Amino acid sequence: MSQRTMIVTGGAKGIGREICLQAGAEGYHVVVADIDEDGARATADDARRRGGGASWLWVDMADPASVRSLVDGVVESRGHVDVLVNNAAVTRGLEFFDVSIGDWQLFFDTNARGCFFAMQRVAEFMSESGGGAIINIASIAGKGWSGTSNIAYASTKGAVLAMTRVAAAQLGHLGIRVNAVSPGVTETALFEQVIHERAAQGGASADEQRAALASLASLRRLTSPRDVAGAVLYLASDAAQGVTGQSMNVDSGIIWD
Repeated sequence: MSQRTMIVTGGAKGIGREICLQAGAEGYHVVVADIDEDGARATADDARRRGGGASWLWVDMADPASVRSLVDGVVESRGHVDVLVNNAAVTRGLEFFDVSIGDWQLFFDTNARGCFFAMQRVAEFMSESGGGAIINIASIAGKGWSGTSNIAYASTKGAVLAMTRVAAAQLGHLGIRVNAVSPGVTETALFEQVIHERAAQGGASADEQRAALASLASLRRLTSPRDVAGAVLYLASDAAQGVTGQSMNVDSGIIWD
């Protein structure tokens, strides 16, 4: 139980999976939280093989009761939460006039509301145990990057950035650090889904989109999940004890702020 415990929401695939694997390799007990049970179980198995402890729990981030149950379950089994990584998010490729009320509701319920209630519940326990670190996965879309998958998704990530700063200000006296990582175009299954949706709508091919997006970055490359995970592990570490309320862009140099 003395092993540091990290919850990673949306840990079954993509960025979340890579965070879990790197955290496992660094000795964390990782709780892989996801609506995808098979993927969460597989990630937990792989994290254990990297040398850390790992377990998994089902969660629907769009349901505040499910989010609360997740956090309570981790505290009951582990006794403490040292790090929360709010990574779970949903999106799809949509043009301005195609965004529906249902899309807006789903994206905000999952990406923004779920993020807040996970922070709130975890912070209650962290405040009793001397503090901890919360890292929210935002996006350069939330900072106005026009290449976003859709306007509703970008709005949710703007909300995540605002919540990160306010939470950092209000929780700092409790020893809780709150930061965000804002990835750019990251090579994940969700990214592949979006560019193939756009190709199916009559746009450029997936390969053409991939090349065009890479050309926007000063490093002339897309971002990898490993890049993002490295930033998360830094913000979770003792090396970042003086860092809170910040948003670290990990985008290979697409935007500057």
